Amino acid sequence: MKRKHEFFGFLRKSGIRRQLYIVYILAVFLPVILIGIFLVGNTYQLLTDYHRDLLESDNLRVRTILFEITTQAYNISEELSFNEEVLSMLKGKYPSEEAFVEMVNAHASIVDNYMYHYTEIGQIDIYCDNPDIYTYKQYQGVDGVAETDWYQRAVSQNSVFWKEMKNVDEHGNQYWSLCLVRQIPLVNSDYNAVLVIRISDNYLKTRIRSQEYRNSASVDKGVVFYASDREDYGATQLIDIDYDENYFQYIGSKKIKNHTCFVGVSTLRLYQSDSRIYICTVNDKSYDNIRSIIETCLIIILLAILVPGILVHFFTTYFTGRVSALRHVMHQASNEDYDFKEIVRGGDELSEAFADLEVMVQKIKEKDALMYKTILNEQELVNEQQKMEFKMLASQINPHFLYNTLETIRMKAYTAGDKEVATAIKLLGKSMRYVLENSGTAFTSLQDELSHIEIYMKIQKLRFGEKFDYAFVIDEQMEVSKCITLPLLLQPIVENAILHGLEEKETGGMVTIRVTHLPEEGVCIAVSDNGCGMKPETLERLRTDIVTKNPEKKESIGLYNINQRVKLCYGNAYGITIDSVRDEGTTIALHLPEKVYHDI
Repeated sequence: MKRKHEFFGFLRKSGIRRQLYIVYILAVFLPVILIGIFLVGNTYQLLTDYHRDLLESDNLRVRTILFEITTQAYNISEELSFNEEVLSMLKGKYPSEEAFVEMVNAHASIVDNYMYHYTEIGQIDIYCDNPDIYTYKQYQGVDGVAETDWYQRAVSQNSVFWKEMKNVDEHGNQYWSLCLVRQIPLVNSDYNAVLVIRISDNYLKTRIRSQEYRNSASVDKGVVFYASDREDYGATQLIDIDYDENYFQYIGSKKIKNHTCFVGVSTLRLYQSDSRIYICTVNDKSYDNIRSIIETCLIIILLAILVPGILVHFFTTYFTGRVSALRHVMHQASNEDYDFKEIVRGGDELSEAFADLEVMVQKIKEKDALMYKTILNEQELVNEQQKMEFKMLASQINPHFLYNTLETIRMKAYTAGDKEVATAIKLLGKSMRYVLENSGTAFTSLQDELSHIEIYMKIQKLRFGEKFDYAFVIDEQMEVSKCITLPLLLQPIVENAILHGLEEKETGGMVTIRVTHLPEEGVCIAVSDNGCGMKPETLERLRTDIVTKNPEKKESIGLYNINQRVKLCYGNAYGITIDSVRDEGTTIALHLPEKVYHDI
């Protein structure tokens, strides 16, 4: 209580200008600074943890993919290493190269099947020091490799190991591959054989590639065999790795080329092997994003301090001027000098007592306005923070996750021998990619649209079997790659032909997509079926439904939407026309203007 009195006593001894500045410092400046420091620190920590978790998640994704691929390669090596036909060929005697080639061709499917069915396998080589073994297909002599470290290691141990190997393609470009190396046991033989399975670099890129993260991988103490950036191939990892540690792991920041990045390194112990793969994941944009958000927060805090400060300064100047004028007027009044209208600004017409009251009321109103503005600025800061947190939590999902998941399911189905399911998943993935990529676009090429329809037809064929077939008839003078159209126009029309036009047909159905270009009429895309057709009254009702929207009807809503899209984009002269003959079939034609047909 004593300190309270001392504080107010200090204020009473200060001038009004000084009092207002003190109130501004205590009520606005200090609270905003303290709250701002807390919010900026907390936001920085949340963003850092968020990006670290995302980095660790992507590193785990790469580690899982590599474990899956290397385990599959190991299983293939097990089957090849103990295959009786392979062992017999390696231990055999061949009087001539022709005899060896004939024997390899007779059993070519043994190794070729793995190359064909497993896309992750880039190459399979079997090296043998049997002098009767010639270099043909996957079989190799040991000339040129017998003195290499990996060959000597393979023939001296029974366990599997992994190694990166440099390759040179037909154009002279060098690249690195992850290879499984193991000895093939030739029982009761004096010969040695070594199996080398190379993992496809293109397959690794397809499975691992990420638009946001930079990934690299090395095996044991070797150089990088896979990298998102080409320049990292054959180099050492970006950070120092303790190879003596049983499971090396690192998550943190590191400067790479004078740029601070988030870096994550983890260790993958390979199945049935002492080899280890070290996976490095880098995000070089995280700190830039965090810095941008923190700078935005600091600007908001600065504005929350400066705007009220400027307002307080101008108000203080204005208010103290009114008080000085009032004191002068009151002094004049005490001296019975009432001619103060030219001194007191504002045109006051009330008595001296009412003028004092008016000044007091005005001061209260101004203070209330100042406090209200302060509260609004603080609330604005809180709202901006909530928006940033919401945007952070609602970050977009990499669509590659969906495609990678479908690809994984497809490969498992393919591996299990169910090619039909694998094909269906592949077609579904292509169809989903087209729909997702064109959901927010205004135009696409007619070639892409027809490709999407062909994929859709293949999916429907998998569903209905021999119930129907389809054909594309395209005007030879047309270049569909240069024809621009609205995306996702044709699928509802084709779906209508299959589900409704061919509804009564068990077999022999036919859907024809005909594309023609007439210089004076424009582009016409006609979808015809040989189904049951429609009665005249049904045809007229359908023609009415695609022009006038009927909320109570659901059957023709797709055709109505397509017709409206075309008319809104190109005008009422274009759109959908429908012709149908009972027991002969139906044709739905989509008319587009000639101007859409031009070079792109």
